[in-house]
Amino acid sequence: MMRKTSVILLSAATGAALTLFVTQPRAVFMGSSARAATADTYRQLNLFGDVFERVRSDYVEKPDDTKLIESAISGMLTGLDPHSSYMDAKSFRDMQVQTRGEFGGLGIEVTMEDGLIKVVSPIDDTPASRAGIMANDIITNLDDEAVQGLTLNQAVEKMRGPVNTKIKLKIIRKGQDNPLDVTLVRDNIRVRSVRARIEADDIAYIRITTFNEQTTEGLKREVANLSNQIGDKLKGYIIDLRNNPGGLLEEAVTVSDSFLEKGEIVSTRGRNAEETQRRTAHAGDLTKGKPVIVLVNGGSASASEIVAGALQDHKRATIVGTRSFGKGSVQTIIPLGSGNGALRLTTARYYTPSGKSIQAKGIVPDIEVLQDVPDELKSRTDTKGEASLRGHLKNDGDEKTGSQSYVPPDAKDDKALKLADDLLHGIKNSASAAPTPGTDKAATDKPKAAN
Repeated sequence: MMRKTSVILLSAATGAALTLFVTQPRAVFMGSSARAATADTYRQLNLFGDVFERVRSDYVEKPDDTKLIESAISGMLTGLDPHSSYMDAKSFRDMQVQTRGEFGGLGIEVTMEDGLIKVVSPIDDTPASRAGIMANDIITNLDDEAVQGLTLNQAVEKMRGPVNTKIKLKIIRKGQDNPLDVTLVRDNIRVRSVRARIEADDIAYIRITTFNEQTTEGLKREVANLSNQIGDKLKGYIIDLRNNPGGLLEEAVTVSDSFLEKGEIVSTRGRNAEETQRRTAHAGDLTKGKPVIVLVNGGSASASEIVAGALQDHKRATIVGTRSFGKGSVQTIIPLGSGNGALRLTTARYYTPSGKSIQAKGIVPDIEVLQDVPDELKSRTDTKGEASLRGHLKNDGDEKTGSQSYVPPDAKDDKALKLADDLLHGIKNSASAAPTPGTDKAATDKPKAAN
């Protein structure tokens, strides 16, 4: 039987999917020791059945059988490692929306403020932008239901829905005496995982926030737009992967391929040698050989680490910033049938082209740059990393944890971005910008007691 599955790369809080197929189960010929082990396993399953029945019959309140089973499955998976888990049907649907990068909705980025929904910005050419929704608008009601008391996720879920269905928003806008009633018709919305701008008149700056099904196409579109706008004076590209938690393995591969002419991009290795897979680049550098700087930090995880590792190993890009998160494992999504959710199971480790595992170690930048952090934020600007997660997969050698993940909100204060500009303009070179061994290089390493 072939089972349709999905393979994802994610940090502790993010999911994504790529369709693959699981091979036929291998034939197993059991000896006496294997039969004994199997018998012991069935005894343990009988023990679980006994506990389950005792809880059902004797717990102080009547429990929900479905929740009991789901909790048992969840406990089994979370006991394996920090990234294996059980997703109920709703969580599975939410993950699929996230990985597709498109959904039926209104086209507004929102946040929660004082219990109400505040518009961060409308997305261009969407129902929200066409209706005149503006940044800083406050949404108080959705279809006459007050948003006060809803979580941000609950409010977002209410705003999403089938394409061509209507929803009424009540909006408070600064400068308007009375609330505005706006009726919108939901449309197909694509999440922008790639944003870009021209930096210093002659540098293409591209920020990738996640790796969903829209990422590679978004990258191609922005590279074409910026190269046309800047023209012959284009000095090079800055690819900002800071605080990018990961996403689709396939998108990490195709994004890496966009900058490479040949060579291995990544290999994935499971429990058995025959499960090893290698992904290689195809001829055709999207940037036509222009210099590339990749920015990473402690929040750059999984898929973003694949891109940084591939470009670093092939010496196609200079990596600038702080050591990345260090998540070097791959998860497979295994659907459990209609209405039953799915398993997210760690099935492989991945390795950079040089054969290096970054699990619990991260990508070490070619040039480390520490940001100046405001005093009030200093206690919250380091990401502990994979090595600090309980139950993480171990790696050979000295594991590393703790790396700065702060990105200044104002570009003029961004030291990593400034250095990238200087490198592309030839004001500095990699050798002069690199820290002296034994000084700044260890500045973001946590003491051993913190591991």
